[in-house]
Amino acid sequence: MSSGTMKKSHSQWSSRMGFMLAAAGSAVGLGNIWKFPYMAGEMGGSAFVLTYLICMFVIGLPILVLEWLIGRRGQKNPIHTMEDVAVAERRSRNWRWIGIIGVLGSFLILSFYSVIGGWATDYIFLAAKGTFHHIDGEGTSQVFKQFLGNFYHLLTWHTIFMAATAAIVALGVGAGLERSCKIMMPGLGILLLLMVIYAAWVSGPAFGKAFNFLFTPNWSLIDSKAVLAALGHAFFSLSLGMGIMMAYGSYLGQDVNLISTARTVVILDVVVAMLSGLAIFPLVFANNLEPSSGPGLIFVTLPIAFGSMTGGAILGVLFFIFLTFAALTSSISLLEPTVELLEEKTRLGRKSATLISSLVIWLIGIACLLSFNEWSHFKLFDKNIFDLLDFLTSKLLLPLTGLGTVIFGAWMMKQKEIQHELQLNNFWFGIWTVLTRYIVPIAIIVILIYGFME
Repeated sequence: MSSGTMKKSHSQWSSRMGFMLAAAGSAVGLGNIWKFPYMAGEMGGSAFVLTYLICMFVIGLPILVLEWLIGRRGQKNPIHTMEDVAVAERRSRNWRWIGIIGVLGSFLILSFYSVIGGWATDYIFLAAKGTFHHIDGEGTSQVFKQFLGNFYHLLTWHTIFMAATAAIVALGVGAGLERSCKIMMPGLGILLLLMVIYAAWVSGPAFGKAFNFLFTPNWSLIDSKAVLAALGHAFFSLSLGMGIMMAYGSYLGQDVNLISTARTVVILDVVVAMLSGLAIFPLVFANNLEPSSGPGLIFVTLPIAFGSMTGGAILGVLFFIFLTFAALTSSISLLEPTVELLEEKTRLGRKSATLISSLVIWLIGIACLLSFNEWSHFKLFDKNIFDLLDFLTSKLLLPLTGLGTVIFGAWMMKQKEIQHELQLNNFWFGIWTVLTRYIVPIAIIVILIYGFME
């Protein structure tokens, strides 16, 4: 027993496909469906999309591979994985702080992520009840404002969403994470394709306008702000720097090719983001709505479109089911690093570790949802609790973990062993070395600096 663990209880993915779907499920979340479309809308569409694609493959993919590689070598939770791998490489045990910051990041993110997951779940029923029928912008804004102002309503849906997350994680890696993603990920794909087809059918010429908006580049719209936003979103979209992919990598066998699997996950993540844009923007353009309406695009702008079209209630229900599924596949991955740590570090079993960690996260989530109503006047650094946790994790903890991971992997580990493990010839490993030693760390440092300048 090393690294202070009291027991070793470690599962394995049953198949490469199961792992790939779970990893893709973690990556495919609210970032793809909620954040990506409004960012594309705010920053001119296609030029941002292409910049984002480049960032995903040049910056995101190498970090993803390194997190899996380190996790697979350690075969433990992210903290003790980093410590054990560092010792094996004859480096300081203090590299475990990468794991500590990553697990803390995923823990805090889930506290406010589950609040948004609760919003998506409730909106399924609002759409089904016909709440958005012939509604206008003022009406959807009022619905959302009243929704956020009702503490007990928010608490109910936050609790339901968190309970669903905990129930899946408590079942374990195979029966919980893997099996749920094998069901939900194909379901997500079917729902998304149905929404794109439906959007194309009801929006008419607006679908072509949306397609051009997303895929015809206009480089004059790209500036430093758009590039940095694309960099940051690529990082967040793949669940990097949260301890998640390191935890998932710890359940991996040696037979999985990390680079080809990472490439598939990145492609799936990008495809979902692109299709989400094709499902959303035709409706926005067909109803003469504003594509740059920011975070309110999903919960304020889109319901106007659902309320004004034939069969809009059905499409609205499908969309928010899709959004809830996507949030759930990510939330179970956010909970996993903490559960894995408790399960290995303490005498707690899987179910007890899940229950305790979920309760603490649920309590922090209550503070987050209170920041929209009862505690709305409480500010720290001019931010409410929800915004402060978002800022702390996305602007500080995640980039720091990613930076530490890539520096450790590129400079502290034996590179010949990494080359052999990744099955790269000298040419491709030379490119890998340039990316991981220089380009990726510089990009993350820029993200860190930019985050504090906003």
